[in-house]
Amino acid sequence: MTSCLGRGLAATSLALQAGRSGLKPCDFETVDIDTWIGEVDGVDQVHLRDDLARFDCRNNRLAQLGLQTDDFEQGVREAIARYGADRVGVFMGTSTAGILQTELAYRQRDPATGGLPPSFHYAETHNAYSVADFLSHYFGLRGPSLALSAACASSAKAFGNAARMIEAGLIDAAIVGGVDSLCLTTLYGFRSLELTSSQPCRPYGADRDGISIGEAVGLALLQRDGPAEAPRLLGVGESSDAHHMSTPHPEGRSAQLAIRAALSAAGLTPFQIDYINLHGTGTPSNDAAEGKAVGAVFGAQVPCSSTKGATGHTLGAAGAIEAVISLLSIRDGFMPAGLNVDRCDPAIHIDYLIKTCHGRVDHVLSNSFGFGGANASLVFGRGARS
Repeated sequence: MTSCLGRGLAATSLALQAGRSGLKPCDFETVDIDTWIGEVDGVDQVHLRDDLARFDCRNNRLAQLGLQTDDFEQGVREAIARYGADRVGVFMGTSTAGILQTELAYRQRDPATGGLPPSFHYAETHNAYSVADFLSHYFGLRGPSLALSAACASSAKAFGNAARMIEAGLIDAAIVGGVDSLCLTTLYGFRSLELTSSQPCRPYGADRDGISIGEAVGLALLQRDGPAEAPRLLGVGESSDAHHMSTPHPEGRSAQLAIRAALSAAGLTPFQIDYINLHGTGTPSNDAAEGKAVGAVFGAQVPCSSTKGATGHTLGAAGAIEAVISLLSIRDGFMPAGLNVDRCDPAIHIDYLIKTCHGRVDHVLSNSFGFGGANASLVFGRGARS
């Protein structure tokens, strides 16, 4: 995982345990908005291989940063050697992919014809499939390759798609995750919806008033028979409430379905979950709806928090990086605080953490709920010998 908290698992875990946020006032590109963002350092300095130059854009550079962190690339190459290039799939979530590349290309239009510059490659940059295609070419993979764009649930749903492919016997392993990068369309688009906050976002706070947009890459190697001590994806639950294009069902009914389905698939009761990583965007309606769903299933007995006060809302990458954070919670024995919150919303009856807690964590539920009622919940558990 790489985000505004830093590059790699160690930097991420240290920042979360210290209660440190990576958000800063927006100074991205030419954007003039009073808001805070989570920007990854060094993305513009990343260089793709010459044979992959057509894929060059901020989103794919960020994806490559993820590959080259924490020996992830080495792990993938070992899986390819073990299973074969046709038995390893790619399942990536993204929301806006490399749309920044199109925004930049529009500045270079031919003044006479309006044509975009010859150097612009739509299919390999802006196209939502770009990042999955890039990873497949990067590793020379011949297995199934799929990009999911289901708003903020995109990369959580990638886990479900990959797991089903493995269970069906079509593949033995998969690169699973998500990447989304900052762009003008996202920042101005959410501002036009009146969803951005002029302060660092405050999920579940009584005074919350909007999101802070971030960028990140989160990756996992999902295997049929990985190391016994490795953590496990125990259950996936998905639903769609189709209540409204941008507003969740006020009672969180469909979110409940996703949560209960994930628990059922994992074979766990609600109170076997030690920690819940909430979707928690910091908007009034989202947090209220999710809070009702969580309260209906767990009451106020399971500690939970949103980590978006630390990373920002990374949109299509949110499910993936919060899956990684869930795994870090299990590995390192902590439950991260929900940052920037002085007083929790008294109308939401859950056990929301405003201070980091340490202790053994065996099972974590991670929620990702997107526009249009696209919902996904994941359950992760400790490995057999860890």
